[in-house]
Amino acid sequence: MRALSRAAILAVGSEMLTPSRTDTNSLLITEQLNTLGIEVVLKMIVGDDRAELANGVRVALDRVDLVVCTGGLGPTDDDLTRDVVADVLGRPLREDESITSHIKARFTRRGMQMPEINRRQAMVPEGGLVIENPNGSAPGLWLEHEGRVVLLLPGPPRELRPMLTRVVESSLAARAAGMALVRRVVRITGRTESHTEEAVQSLYAPWASAPVPVAATILASLGQVELHLSVRAPSRSAAAGALDLAVQQVVERLGPDVYSTDGRALEQVIGEVLAERGLRIAVAESCTGGLITSRLTDVAGSSRYLDQSVVTYSNEAKTSLLDVPAELIAAHGAVSEPVARAMAEGMRARAGADVAVAVTGIAGPGGGSPEKPVGTVVVSAVMGSAARSRVFRFVGEREMVKFQASQAALDMVRRMLTA
Repeated sequence: MRALSRAAILAVGSEMLTPSRTDTNSLLITEQLNTLGIEVVLKMIVGDDRAELANGVRVALDRVDLVVCTGGLGPTDDDLTRDVVADVLGRPLREDESITSHIKARFTRRGMQMPEINRRQAMVPEGGLVIENPNGSAPGLWLEHEGRVVLLLPGPPRELRPMLTRVVESSLAARAAGMALVRRVVRITGRTESHTEEAVQSLYAPWASAPVPVAATILASLGQVELHLSVRAPSRSAAAGALDLAVQQVVERLGPDVYSTDGRALEQVIGEVLAERGLRIAVAESCTGGLITSRLTDVAGSSRYLDQSVVTYSNEAKTSLLDVPAELIAAHGAVSEPVARAMAEGMRARAGADVAVAVTGIAGPGGGSPEKPVGTVVVSAVMGSAARSRVFRFVGEREMVKFQASQAALDMVRRMLTA
């Protein structure tokens, strides 16, 4: 019996090929399979097209030990997964009367008669094992083919989740290769992707040739870089040991630019430091329009350390709410280090907080000048007798500038707290 180590996920449904729907099931499936050491090497979204779905199943079977299909198990004509997989595997379909009875009972409990089209959901490919669906009418199916496994699961997350958990803990656990697959995400800010790559690239070869090899993938996103490290090892402890060493080496190379070695978001890292030290923070925002505060409050328990915030979008608001002198704005402009510093000081005084951070800038698309183009943002933070300010030049559209500004502000606070 072949051990399962490599998997492909096929998300079935034309709606997921449109801008209005996103495939989230594959993330859950990947997470669950990884706990067994099964690596997902291929993901596909396939529309409700018989030929395309058949081709996708064949491609997956040719490359992996386990194929997980989600969606397309309903009663309508465009629910093709069951029929197509049966055709690809050369298995005739036969009605399972116990499934039909179960579906009829569901309709009866709702005071309805089962439509005849629901019989399609009771059709089982020869040799298939039925996976009970307690939350819906479409059962799952477990099929074995030439040493490989094809797993069919319904698309609605409410139905998929409990069925997947049950299969992972039983049938898949018994067939897994017995290797632990462990991942860790190192998050970095204050460096570009290329600068990060330049600093850590020489680590890749030693990691790859180590007794417990470490694989690395570098990803860039707004305001940060992520280094994804993964290890396959005979045990979770061996994998964790290899990852601990790799993470330590990354931190030695990148220093304080690493803000998280376990995937935590920047706002979570800051919140934990503030809570541990018993400090409270206040926020003054202009161009970010409340985004910094929103990110801080995304973390449960943020009331322990977030005192208050104000959005002072106009110059008049900066003066009336934060006591920024009007003459300071007239002399330097609202987007300037003196004004940002005054906003931070005014916010700290207003709230009586331990830490305050302020942001002012030009998010665009208008409002820029040759001296201060769109994307110019000034951040200032104050804590005790310490104060920091910096002018940034961000690129991108309005939302991108706002997010990068919020990231820079949070990072300035983090560095001040951990200095």
